[in-house]
Amino acid sequence: MNRDQFEGGLRTLRGRGRTALGAVTGRPRQQIDGAVDQVAGTLQHGYGRARETADDLHRDGTEFVDGARTRGRAIAGDVRDRAEDLRRRGRGYRDEAVRRGRDVAAQADDNRGTTLLIVAAAAFATGWLMRRTR
Repeated sequence: MNRDQFEGGLRTLRGRGRTALGAVTGRPRQQIDGAVDQVAGTLQHGYGRARETADDLHRDGTEFVDGARTRGRAIAGDVRDRAEDLRRRGRGYRDEAVRRGRDVAAQADDNRGTTLLIVAAAAFATGWLMRRTR
């Protein structure tokens, strides 16, 4: 409860008292002033409630944004970690492919005759499979 709610409630009670006293004593001016105080007190109390609601919404919004920021940073960290892991794995695959390619090239260099025979057979088979048949 904030100051406006408290003061508005007091003003409403004071206005009710003035209205009742004016009715008992027969003074219409006092009744009118009491009614005005009741309305003003109710409005002030309503303003205080609206202000409190706005403060609550502001606080909740701030907490929501902070939570979203924290979750976003956690997700970004996970993405960075996964990307680094994928880069590391990709480098490993590349290095393995380069190593195996060098091994094949070295083996082909050591066995030049066999390699030439295999390449010639592969070229002949490819040509034979791609020929036109009539």
